Amino acid sequence: MLARSLGPLSGRLHEWVVAVKFQGKTSLGYDLGRRAARELAGELGAPVAVVPVPLSRRRRRERGYNQAEAVARGVADALGLPLYLHWLERTRETLPQTDLRRRARQENVRGAFRAPPRSAGRVLLVDDVMTTGATLEAAARALRRAGTAEVVGLTLARAGAGAASLAGAIAGGSNA
Repeated sequence: MLARSLGPLSGRLHEWVVAVKFQGKTSLGYDLGRRAARELAGELGAPVAVVPVPLSRRRRRERGYNQAEAVARGVADALGLPLYLHWLERTRETLPQTDLRRRARQENVRGAFRAPPRSAGRVLLVDDVMTTGATLEAAARALRRAGTAEVVGLTLARAGAGAASLAGAIAGGSNA
């Protein structure tokens, strides 16, 4: 699955992601989503819809919002695409991915998403951070099983090995 990120999870972008994810700065998430869409539009093909990666009910209740949804709203607005909040559902609680290794991440999210049947062309799947791609891939698998022809991932940041080599200006042309 093709996935693009605004930049590596470091410097100012790391600070912004933390603010969006843990400090309730959803308007910043929206603005960063717009920025990511503008900067990466040429690499995303021609999506027909934007879908955020959903949180579990418990995590959504605890946090009070879904950071991926805030980012996805900005992406959808910048690209002039519909935002579909209910095309993908998290079917069960999963452990936080932060401290898990690649294989454990894949197992953790296997079967954790469901999508109702529908026919769609290319869908842009949005999340805040991609590390191994396990969450995006599990969510994309559910969308494809439901009839989506193609799924492209878009995140604000990429963490882990190889993140520093990603292209994309973060602030004033730097790679922070």
